[in-house]
Amino acid sequence: MEQTPPSILIVEDSQVLREVYSGYLATEPYRVAAVETGAEALAALARHPPHAMLLDLRLPDMDGMEILRHVGAQRLPTAVVIITGHGSVDLAVDAMREGAFDFIEKPFNARRLRVTLRNALERQRLSSLLDSIQETFDRDRYHGFIGASLAMQAVYRVIDSAAASKATIFITGESGTGKEVCAEAIHRQGPRREAPFIALNCGAIPHDLMESEIFGHVRGAFTGAARDRVGAAGQADGGTLFLDEIGEMDLDLQTKLLRFVQTGSFQRVGSTRQEAVDVRFVCATNRDPLKEVAAGRFREDLYYRLHVIPIELPPLRARQDDILLLAEHFLQGFAAEEGKAFQRFAPATAALLRDYHWPGNVRQLQNVIRNVVVLHQGETVDPEMLPPPLSEHLITPPRTPLTEPTQPAPTTAAPPTTPPTPGIQPLWRVEREAIERAIAHCDGNIPRAAALLEVSPSTLYRKRQAWQSGEG
Repeated sequence: MEQTPPSILIVEDSQVLREVYSGYLATEPYRVAAVETGAEALAALARHPPHAMLLDLRLPDMDGMEILRHVGAQRLPTAVVIITGHGSVDLAVDAMREGAFDFIEKPFNARRLRVTLRNALERQRLSSLLDSIQETFDRDRYHGFIGASLAMQAVYRVIDSAAASKATIFITGESGTGKEVCAEAIHRQGPRREAPFIALNCGAIPHDLMESEIFGHVRGAFTGAARDRVGAAGQADGGTLFLDEIGEMDLDLQTKLLRFVQTGSFQRVGSTRQEAVDVRFVCATNRDPLKEVAAGRFREDLYYRLHVIPIELPPLRARQDDILLLAEHFLQGFAAEEGKAFQRFAPATAALLRDYHWPGNVRQLQNVIRNVVVLHQGETVDPEMLPPPLSEHLITPPRTPLTEPTQPAPTTAAPPTTPPTPGIQPLWRVEREAIERAIAHCDGNIPRAAALLEVSPSTLYRKRQAWQSGEG
C-alpha cells in the first residue's frame, strides 16, 4: 500500500517568504500548504493536523506562541519548527520549552530548512510509533479482560485487527479462560457495538430444543409452541451471534448452521419462509476442533467455514504475571459486594496463588477469592484462609512426638566477626536494599518490580516473607 506523503504547514505572514519556503521544499516528497495568519493556522490544525509545522512567531493577528501552546494542549501529532528573526534566540528557546522541536534563525537556506524538517518528521514518526507501542503493549484492562502478560497482549492485538471485519472468529481455550469475555470484546471493539450481542451455550440446551433456540419457531411447530418465537439468529440481526461450546451441536443441526453461515438466511422450525439477517459469527469450544473433525463429531466443511480467524486463549498457568492482577481485582470486587474489609494478600498468600497451576483457570481463581471473602474476616488474606486444594500446599512444621523429650539444640560458636570495611556492606543487605528500592519505585507492585530486577515475583515474595519472619 502506497503511503501518504508527510504534510507540512507553513505559517508566515510574508507572501514572499511563504513562496520562498515552499520553493525550498518543492523537490521534497511533502504535501505543502501555507497560511498567512494565526486564525488560518488554527483552522488548518482543526481540519487535519499536519505532520510538521513551520511557524513564524510574529503574526499579524496573534503571537505564534499561542499556536504552539494550542498544539501542546490538544496533544496534536505535529512537530513544530519555529522561525525566528535575528536577536530573538531567547524567544526561540522559550518556544523549545513549550514543546517546539527546533528553531531556525532568519535568514536560512534551503538545505538548512530541509534537514531540520526531515529531523522533525523523523522525531514525530518515532514518537507516534512509541505511543502506539505503549498503547498496544501496556494494557492491563481490555473490554472485560484483565491481564498485562505478553500472552494476553497478543490476544488483544488479534481482536484489534479482526473486530472491524465481518469474518467469522473461532475461539479455543480451556474451560474458564474467558471465551465469552473474548467474544464480547470482539463485539464491543467493532462497528456493531451498538447492535445486539446474543450468546448461546450449545452445551447447556437440550438437543431437541437447540434448533428452535437458534432459528426460532412458528406457532404450532411442536407441542408447547403456543406462539411464534424469534430465535438467537433473528435477535442478533445487525449484531453478533456467539455460539459457545459449538462442538456439542448435533451433526444434523450443523448442516443447517452451515447453510445459515453460507447464505445468511434460515427457516424457523415449522416455517417454509426463508428469513435473511446480517450477523457476525463468533464461536468457541474447549475441545480440539480438528480432533472432533477427525472423530466425525464435527463437520469438516463447517469447521473450515467457521475457522477463519482463530483466537486461542492461554490458560492461566501460561500467564503467571496476571494471576495477582486478577486476584486483586476479584478481592476488591467481592470485598465491596460482601461488605468486608479485605485489601491485600500476605506475601506468602500471593506466592501460593502465583505458583499454583490453576486447572480451572480464571473461573477457579475467581471462586477461590470469593470463598475467602465470604468465609473470613480481616484486611489481609493469610495463607490459612485459602480453601482446598491450595491449602494443601501450605508448609506446616513437623510435630515433635510427646514421648521423646526435647533436647536443646547444640550450640555452635559464632564465627569470629571482622570489623566491616568502610564502604562495603554484606551482600544480603545490598540485595535487600535493591529489592525494597525496586518495590517502592513500582508503588508496591511486586510483579513489576520483579520484571525490573529480572527475577521471578515468587522470589521477591519468599524473600520478603523471610525478612518479615526474621530469618534473613
